[in-house]
Amino acid sequence: MSFKKQDIYKALETITAPGEGKSLIENKNVSNVVTFGNEVVIDVTINNPTLQAKKKIESEITRVIKTTIDEAIEVKINVTVEKPVQKETSNQIRGKEIPSIKNIIAIASGKGGVGKSTVTANTAISLAKMGFSVGVLDADIYGPSQHIMFDVEKVRPLSVNVDGRSKMKPVENYGVKLLSLGFFTNPNQAVIWRGPMASKALNQLIFDADWGELDFLLIDLPPGTGDVHLSIVQALPINGALIVSTPQNIALADAKKGVAMFQQESINVPVLGIVENMSYFTPAELPNNKYYIFGQDGAKNLAEDIKTKFLGEVPLVQSIREAGDVGRPVALQDGTLLEKSFNDITKEMVSELLERNKNLPPTEVVRITTMSGCSAVKK
Repeated sequence: MSFKKQDIYKALETITAPGEGKSLIENKNVSNVVTFGNEVVIDVTINNPTLQAKKKIESEITRVIKTTIDEAIEVKINVTVEKPVQKETSNQIRGKEIPSIKNIIAIASGKGGVGKSTVTANTAISLAKMGFSVGVLDADIYGPSQHIMFDVEKVRPLSVNVDGRSKMKPVENYGVKLLSLGFFTNPNQAVIWRGPMASKALNQLIFDADWGELDFLLIDLPPGTGDVHLSIVQALPINGALIVSTPQNIALADAKKGVAMFQQESINVPVLGIVENMSYFTPAELPNNKYYIFGQDGAKNLAEDIKTKFLGEVPLVQSIREAGDVGRPVALQDGTLLEKSFNDITKEMVSELLERNKNLPPTEVVRITTMSGCSAVKK
């Protein structure tokens, strides 16, 4: 096997730089190429800070070199993200960071009823059992449920004085701090608010709260993509997003839109992975049987298609619903298969987050001008 450095550069000319429309060589993304026998080390700089862009460029370079030069070549790629300089303008909206919170994870779904809040609650408890300090912000303005799942439905947050300011003290149970609009609304009345009012309520829950030091803040977003999602990414620097879906094609179609929202150039929040809920049903009398009621491997195939991590699957089990209804999520049930399932999903999420924090710069709050960033049509 014999190849030259020029062969590598020639192969890289066929690869387009992410979001640039030019080849890696033409756009000067390749800063160095070193060859040692059958090994090649390539230093690449890109402007796109998403985890998907990094993985895509790594896989594309490896594929092109192995197919056009030699399959036996060992390819090592060092990807550096160079943050583009952004100009501040007078009409930009910028949110505030919360220095005491290390990682903020948005948990979203394209469609309602797929178990997003259940996954949020059990992931939070799994993190707390691992020794992390965890908070949950129930941002599902029109259908809050975390206060029920954490068995604090009748509790109200207390007011505390912090540096001369009155702030809300989150309610705590199972080692998790929680704030939800459900604490402040009548359970028998619908919340009928326009976007600005919902955004204002969210900002109060975020910034008028004494969260203290947190390793993780999980945000339970409403289904779909809309005002609340935009308010969250404008208000906080989200480290990553977790998408929840069932294997059903209709749910997956909406989950794909949820992923696309976070991957938009104006938002650029790394998607840490996809969780498949209600993957299969196993009746108690037939413990070795699996019935794929909503389809099989739908979310897993979607994760492969969009080149993101499949974090794991949760079966359709009656006890998950019962545990949520009585305010004692199944992640608390030590030694059970369901507890292990959520624990494994949480470990995968943390692993992806560590990879993201290692290889990408900190996420900034989304900056949106009065005109751009909100249009459905790219002009």
